[in-house]
Amino acid sequence: MLNKSNFINIDLSVKNQYIYRIISLDRLYELFSTKTNVLVSPEKWDDPFENFILNSKARLLDGEIVRLGFRDDFYGQCWTRHKASDAMWRIYSPDSKGVRIRTTISKLAASLAGTLGKWKNVQCCIGKVSYLNNSKLMAFANTVFKGYINPPAYVLAKTLLVKRPAFRHEHEVRLLYFEKENGKKNTIYKYDVEPHTLIDQIMIDPRLEYSEFKKVKSDIKSITNFKARILRSKLYTVPDDMVFPFG
Repeated sequence: MLNKSNFINIDLSVKNQYIYRIISLDRLYELFSTKTNVLVSPEKWDDPFENFILNSKARLLDGEIVRLGFRDDFYGQCWTRHKASDAMWRIYSPDSKGVRIRTTISKLAASLAGTLGKWKNVQCCIGKVSYLNNSKLMAFANTVFKGYINPPAYVLAKTLLVKRPAFRHEHEVRLLYFEKENGKKNTIYKYDVEPHTLIDQIMIDPRLEYSEFKKVKSDIKSITNFKARILRSKLYTVPDDMVFPFG
């Protein structure tokens, strides 16, 4: 069973809140065919401020400057609490052929934790991102490790849950895996998952014409055998029978 330290910036009363992720159709089909979920090294994230604390140097009590040895030991996956966003569709589905998958915070965390045995409370974290301006970001960096000689994994994970205010629209939630053996050789980490249990809804890009939506929906059902709801986002839906006053 997961404990409070597995959930960072998340009150346990909302752990069953829905979260969403926009992915390509190819990635959706890969998820169902391979039954694996894929996390990536933070070094592959786009924002140069990502992972900046773990990439920085630290000053020990004796004044020695060192690099943090655990800075390459994390993998993560980004989700959002935002139900519908034009910006998110345009960023993550640039060809209008992406889909939005839905799960809950607790189910996503449990999908990873269930593969980790006795280490699940050490290696698995899920947390909401905090959006901090430069002064608050630096204050956080200067205090996050205060009082720790060997910070626990959840404290290290906190450093991957801060971003600049420019990204506030993402309402991001991140699943994080900590490689305790310090032997990371790849930029991705895969773990076994049952997608029919993890995913409870698929939403198709709202910019597709209705005929295209029907075809994509049919293809998804045929290829994945997905039994839950497959919907078309109504983000851009305009009623056909609207009448405006004139004159």
